[in-house]
Amino acid sequence: MSDYYKSQRTRNLYKQNDTKPFRLSRSKIDLFLECPRCFYLDRKLGIGRPPGFPFSLNGAVDALLKKEFDMHRAHKTVHPLVKEFGLELVPFQHEFIGVWRDSLRRGITYLVPDTNILVTGGVDDVWVDPKTEELVIVDYKATSKNGEVSIDAEWQDGYKRQMEIYQWLFRQNGFKVSRTGYFVYCNGKADLDAFNAKLEFDIKLLPYTGDDSWVESTIWGAYKVLCSGKTPEIASGCDYCAYYKERKLQDA
Repeated sequence: MSDYYKSQRTRNLYKQNDTKPFRLSRSKIDLFLECPRCFYLDRKLGIGRPPGFPFSLNGAVDALLKKEFDMHRAHKTVHPLVKEFGLELVPFQHEFIGVWRDSLRRGITYLVPDTNILVTGGVDDVWVDPKTEELVIVDYKATSKNGEVSIDAEWQDGYKRQMEIYQWLFRQNGFKVSRTGYFVYCNGKADLDAFNAKLEFDIKLLPYTGDDSWVESTIWGAYKVLCSGKTPEIASGCDYCAYYKERKLQDA
């Protein structure tokens, strides 16, 4: 068996009557929307999809952006990029900002009443509007493409759902949250004359008006699937399920 993929986990599986809260991350909610069967196999039976490769360069951009905005957080000042777009939003100072950013172990959480489901999400940043005292959810993205970046492609719908789940989580924690969040989108320049051991970026601030009305019903849908004790049928639009079905036919 490969060292990179273990076929089945025995830990972090959902147990219906467990008194310990079960962590359900933002990414797993998205998995449920994409394919209830893959979601059930992963969270209930410990059979996850083969993992993708980590985007280390994206991680470096993320870390550097956080350091940069943290300098303005410490001084309660508006970042020049934010000013450039005519906004007066300041990085939010809060004792839990480090917790909220820790997507792997902590994050911002909410225990759904009458369940043992603890919804979690690791946000990139939170800004605040000093005039309205509304929090503004911020997500960092990095890419390298020709032309202007946008969030209009169908495959980017997951980005929007991600933003809406974060907005929902902060509202459930009692915060006043603006419907408008922002993507800090970094686009690596590939048209320069030379590399010179330095990658340069164009950075855009893209607004998005979220609607989190779907979030709670989706979480309850995922909860019911976990409690059903029955693996859902193969999803018609899931590439992983289609591969499994075709492989099974070939092996028969």
